[in-house]
Amino acid sequence: ALLPRVYGPWPLSGSKSKPSLPIRVSLQPPMATAAAAAGDATRRKRGRGGKGPNSDLSRTLTDCTRRGDAAAAMAAFDAAVSGPDAAPDLRLAAHQYNQLLHLLASADRAAFPAHPAAAARRVFAHMLGAGAPPSETHMAASAVSPEEPELATLLEVSAKAGDADKVYEYMHKLRRAVGCVKEETAEVLEGWFRSDKAATAGKAEWDVCQVKDAIVANGGGCHQLGWLQSGLWTVQRVKVGAEGKCAGCGCCLASVDIDMEDTQKFADSISGLALERETKANFSQFQEWLEAHKEYEAIVDGANIALYQQNFAEGGFSLVQLDAVVTELRDRYNGKWPLVILHNKRIAKLMETASNRHLIETWRVNGALYTSPSGSNDDWYWLYAAIGLNCLLVTNDEMRDHIFELLGSSSFFYKWKQRHRVKYTFNKGKAVLVLPPPYSSEIQESETGSWHVPIEEKSGDERARTWLCIGRTDLTKPPPEPPVANRVAQDLSPSEASNGAGQRQPEEQAAPVTGKRKDRD
Repeated sequence: ALLPRVYGPWPLSGSKSKPSLPIRVSLQPPMATAAAAAGDATRRKRGRGGKGPNSDLSRTLTDCTRRGDAAAAMAAFDAAVSGPDAAPDLRLAAHQYNQLLHLLASADRAAFPAHPAAAARRVFAHMLGAGAPPSETHMAASAVSPEEPELATLLEVSAKAGDADKVYEYMHKLRRAVGCVKEETAEVLEGWFRSDKAATAGKAEWDVCQVKDAIVANGGGCHQLGWLQSGLWTVQRVKVGAEGKCAGCGCCLASVDIDMEDTQKFADSISGLALERETKANFSQFQEWLEAHKEYEAIVDGANIALYQQNFAEGGFSLVQLDAVVTELRDRYNGKWPLVILHNKRIAKLMETASNRHLIETWRVNGALYTSPSGSNDDWYWLYAAIGLNCLLVTNDEMRDHIFELLGSSSFFYKWKQRHRVKYTFNKGKAVLVLPPPYSSEIQESETGSWHVPIEEKSGDERARTWLCIGRTDLTKPPPEPPVANRVAQDLSPSEASNGAGQRQPEEQAAPVTGKRKDRD
C-alpha cells in the first residue's frame, strides 16, 4: 500500500523546490526536543480540563504542524501509543495521521536517528492497525494509480532509507506507469544504483529458466523476480541503435508486449463489448469457429486494405490490393495463409465477377476467409481475432474509436497496438508491410538483472534519445537477442527482422487512410 501524504512534499533529487512547511531550528539536540515534547504530552494529559491522550495528542500535533516540528510530533505520537502512560487501543482520527505524515514528508533528516520514512511507516502501520480509513492508500483498490512525480519521490525516499525491496517495487510501478522518464527521475535512479545499499541488494543464485519464463509471461522486458546478482553497479548514459542495440552493454532491447494476463483480459473485454453490440448468436459462432482454427499468424482487415486510396472517380473496392497483401504475407510465412475478415455484403458483390469469384473461392478453400454476417460490424471480428490468437493485425486503422469504448482496457491498448499492428502501403502494385518497432522505448529489466531506462526526449527523435544502461560492474554481457515475448516475435519476415531498412517506416511517414471502411448491413 502507498503511504498517504508521504510522497507529496518531498522534493525530487536535484530540484530546487523547498519543503511546503518551514523546519523549526531547535537549540536543543533532537533527543532533548523529543523528550521535552513527550513530557509536555504527559503533563497535558494529567492537567485540568484534559479529555484524554487523544485530545492531548491532537493539540500537540496541531501545534507541531504550525511550527513544522516533525521530531516533536513523532515524540508525542510515540509517547501516546507506546510510552509508559500510553492508552490501550488508542485510535487517532484520519486527519491526525495525515498531519503526522505531512510533517514527516517535509522533515529534516538530521532531526531523526533513522530516516523520516521509517517513522512514516510506523505511523502508517498504526493507522492500519487501528482501522482508521486511509485517505490516499485506497488508490490501488480504486484503480487510481500514482504518476511519475509521486513514484519518483517514493523511489527517492526508499533509496535514501536503503530499502532495496521498496526501490525494486517502485521501479516496476514506474515501468508500468510511464514510457520514458523525466530527467529528475533519471537522477534519482542514478543515485540509487551508485549507492552502497544497491551494491549489496541481490541474490547470488537463481533459476535461469524461471527468469526466462517470467519474461515471456510478462510480455518481454522484465521478470519481476527481484534483484539478481550482487556487487557494484555501472551506470552509463548511452544511445540505442535503430535495431535496439545498446551502445553501452551491447545487448538488444526487447519489443515489449502486454503480459498474458492482460492479453486475456483484453480479449474478454472485446468479447463482452461485441456480444452487447452484435447479434449474440453470430459473434458466439465466430468465437467457436476461431477456437477451432488457431493456426493463423496474421489477421487482415480486408475492407481497410481494399478501400485504401480509392477515393477517386474510378476507385472502388480493390480486391487486387487485398490480394497483394495476402500474397506478401504468404511469401513471408513460407506459404502459410493469413485470415482475411470481410463483410458478407462485400462478398456478394464481388462474386458477380468471374476473376473475383475464383480468388475468393481460393481463399475459402484454404481457410483464409471469414465473412461477418449482415447487421454486424466487421471491426469486432478482426480485432477479437488478432487479440484472441495473439497475432499480428494488418491494418492502417488507428482504432481510436475502440480505445474510446474500451475504457477498462485503454491502459494497455496502446502498447498492444504498437506491438501487433502491421501498417502497409503499395509500391508499383506490390504490398509493402511496415513492421512493428524492433524494440520498445520503456524501462526494461533483462534476464541477467541489468536495466535500461529511456529518458524523455523533447524532440521526439528516437535516435536522439538518451538511455540509462545499468548493470553489475563484473556482469558478463547478456546474449544479443532478447526472449520472444508472449509468443509474438519479429518473425513476420525473418530476414528483415534483422535488417529493418526499407520495411520499417516511421509512423508519421505512413500513407494516410482514406475511404469508408466500416461495413454494416
